Amino acid sequence: MSSQLSEARMKEIFRDDVFRGEVFADELMRAHTTLRIGGPADIYAIPRDLSSLRNLLLALKDEGVAAMPLGGGSNVLVSDEGIEGAVISMAFLNQVEIIEESVDEVRLFVEAGTPLQKLVSFAKAEGYGGIEGLVGIPGCVCGAVKGNAGSFGFEISDVVESVTVILMDGTVRVIEHGALGLGYRSCALSDGDIILSVNVRLKKGDAKEISRRSEEFLQEKLEKQPISKFSAGCVFKNPPGAYAGRLIDEAGCKGMKRGDIEVSKLHANFFVNRGRGSASDFLGLMEDVNERVATSFQVELETEIRIAGRYSK
Repeated sequence: MSSQLSEARMKEIFRDDVFRGEVFADELMRAHTTLRIGGPADIYAIPRDLSSLRNLLLALKDEGVAAMPLGGGSNVLVSDEGIEGAVISMAFLNQVEIIEESVDEVRLFVEAGTPLQKLVSFAKAEGYGGIEGLVGIPGCVCGAVKGNAGSFGFEISDVVESVTVILMDGTVRVIEHGALGLGYRSCALSDGDIILSVNVRLKKGDAKEISRRSEEFLQEKLEKQPISKFSAGCVFKNPPGAYAGRLIDEAGCKGMKRGDIEVSKLHANFFVNRGRGSASDFLGLMEDVNERVATSFQVELETEIRIAGRYSK
């Protein structure tokens, strides 16, 4: 079982009367990330309801065990040595509901574990505009908010009204848009703020036109990004006034490799796992690319993907 919890304590925390769901010890995270990289998490839990999630968070807090929520597993690099503590899958929170609508607008309640593409597809089918540019972005809504996902001039911050979070002490609170600190690929929420749901406001429009734009955006992504490959999305943020992918390309990095990790020949800001890639190789390739870009353009690239887990000094 967990290196931090005794078997007896694990049984107590995951008793049937306090926790409904599934729990695994030493679960390999490569099975739960879009990069297909990552060693074992001490605990991997999939609670089925809010009560189970709250009980689990309180128990982990009492034991001093760290908790990391996980949505779709995109935009994250998990170390080969795995994750100390508990990873909590938010997959059970996956509903989208209309909470209010007018002639011109609709407000949606979107649970945190909802795949972003489920939301995009729902809006497309219903003729709700405002997020069609997010088509093709992997992961869940919680991750999209934490990283303020965006593409083609659209960002999720454009449509978010508020988020509901739960803290490690079980407290639930609502945070309005203005307090979220949403910026370029960033959000002011801390790691201790676990998103439960998001309220979204979209514009009503012509379903055929919204569908057409969405399909055009998707086709462009298919042509220019390796979205069918094992990757974590964009590795680096765009520096002011420039594009990271273009700088990496012009620095001659396309096709560079470390082990089974390769700088995509389709889009240089994507690193692709060709099968047996490791986190150490991924980090090494990041360093190689950053060094080349810095030498060529005197620009230090800032990491966009989240780096999680145990890393040897």
